Amino acid sequence: MRRANKARQLSATLRPARRKLRLWSQWLLPGLLVKRWLLISTVGVLLASLGLAISVNLTPVFYTLQFIEQLLQTLARFVPSYVSGPLLFLGGIALIWWGYARTLGSITQVLLPDDDKALVERLLTHRRLERGPKIVAIGGGTGLSTLLRGLKVFSANITAIVTMADDGGSSGRLRREIGVLPPGDIRNCLAALADEEKLVTELFQYRFDAGDGLAGHSFGNLFLTAMTNITGDLERAIATSSAVLAIRGQVLPATLTDMTLWARLADGRLIHGESNITAAKGQIVEIGCSPPAPTALPRALQAIRDADYIILGPGSLYTSVIPNLLVPDIAQALAERRCPCVYVCNIMTQPGETDGYRVSDHVRALDKVTGDRLFDAILVQKYPPSSAHLSHYRQQGSDVVAIDRDELARLNCRLILADVMDETTPTVRHDSQKLATILMRWYGRVQSL
Repeated sequence: MRRANKARQLSATLRPARRKLRLWSQWLLPGLLVKRWLLISTVGVLLASLGLAISVNLTPVFYTLQFIEQLLQTLARFVPSYVSGPLLFLGGIALIWWGYARTLGSITQVLLPDDDKALVERLLTHRRLERGPKIVAIGGGTGLSTLLRGLKVFSANITAIVTMADDGGSSGRLRREIGVLPPGDIRNCLAALADEEKLVTELFQYRFDAGDGLAGHSFGNLFLTAMTNITGDLERAIATSSAVLAIRGQVLPATLTDMTLWARLADGRLIHGESNITAAKGQIVEIGCSPPAPTALPRALQAIRDADYIILGPGSLYTSVIPNLLVPDIAQALAERRCPCVYVCNIMTQPGETDGYRVSDHVRALDKVTGDRLFDAILVQKYPPSSAHLSHYRQQGSDVVAIDRDELARLNCRLILADVMDETTPTVRHDSQKLATILMRWYGRVQSL
């Protein structure tokens, strides 16, 4: 027992040294773009010294070499060459490494004074993310921000294309009172992609509970509204906010057109407004928008054309995912894509929107809107939620989106079954890391074929 305790104490003592050695060794890994510049700097010093020596007729070089020769002869009299040579070599390497480590340590102390993550780790992460695939995620609501939170671990080349049909809550009030495009979904995506995600999310999600006109508004919505007024339009406001928040990737509105959703229900009612559609509690048989053909944001179209991977959803089928497809140029760009595309299906049905829907109903709804199959596969939660969650949801008129394999086979729909659910909260939702990991694993398999 005493020997085991001593071993543990020794291991704990050596742990910091091992970590330092590991961090130092990481500087030798390829791809950091550090070693080559240090080497170029060293060659530059040597060339500058040689040029200076030549300009003064080589006199310093002659005397320097003469001094070195005498020093080496004197040293050889007292210490054998097979000892002095390696000692001097190792001493030189130690001095170079010491100066190199102290230089990088000084830079780290200035750039990351309160961060316990080493500079080399940040550089390695940055390089890995910069080499990640170009991913386009299309949707809205909390589903899209959940996805982005997981994807940013795999790539920095992320483009979130966000619906502009929201007209409820704080976004709806700002839209009606000030005439700006709805900032709510943009706000969520910016927070999800920010490096300091927890702090930015808390700040952007903060809602004022008092004040004439302020009550109910979130800080993020007011921030983006102010930025829009300062910069002149929402696209520039998002770009400026992205730079301030240091987000990974970019967030783009699907359109800058002031679009309003409408839905025709099975009972004949025609409902206008995204928030009113869900509240109407009817069966949607047709969905559209006014004006009928909003103009797509050019940068969003370019992102789709340049994408290595496209993901639709997750999110409310009719009010988060489909509104993006009602922009004709976006639907056309998706139809002409040259990369794999996956639709992430919701786990639970949504009252007033997808009551009683199975997975095949989601597929039919998407196909009906665009007239074409825009995705290669559909990702579906493999296992149902716990009985406690199911009971809670059924009291609210919601249930699991059933997996009807035979009908999906008839629709020629490729199915990806995986456990991507988070049940740690009262609300069943997708788990960011599980979802992103499964999506990236599927992408890797497709790329290897």
